[in-house]
Amino acid sequence: MKPVTLVISLSILVLITLSGCYKDVIMPDIAVDPDGPPQAVSFSTDLAPLFDASCTDVGCHVSGAHKPYLTLDVSYQQIVNGGYVNTEIPKQSTLYIMINGEMREYMPSAADRQKVYDWIRNGAPNN
Repeated sequence: MKPVTLVISLSILVLITLSGCYKDVIMPDIAVDPDGPPQAVSFSTDLAPLFDASCTDVGCHVSGAHKPYLTLDVSYQQIVNGGYVNTEIPKQSTLYIMINGEMREYMPSAADRQKVYDWIRNGAPNN
């Protein structure tokens, strides 16, 4: 093989190899004082879409799977009427404990978990 052909072949091989390398950049969660003043959180605007994207699209909290069912049509009733929130002591809410427990790697981000906590601290309104 001629030296020019060898150089071109090796260059193409290196180019193909390097173009296949990809690294995800994972942004860390922003630290928030969990017990600072609660942010205003709307169930219909902030939490229902979050539950739909994070909890039902993956098939975990749909009818017939793990309770509470978090589909858009029943999520509020399932959470509040199912006893998953404790507005008197929010950190004792089953919902809060579940999203911060052993399965946390499958749960929403820390910022989204903070929204859930703040919503409970605000009285878990159906807004």
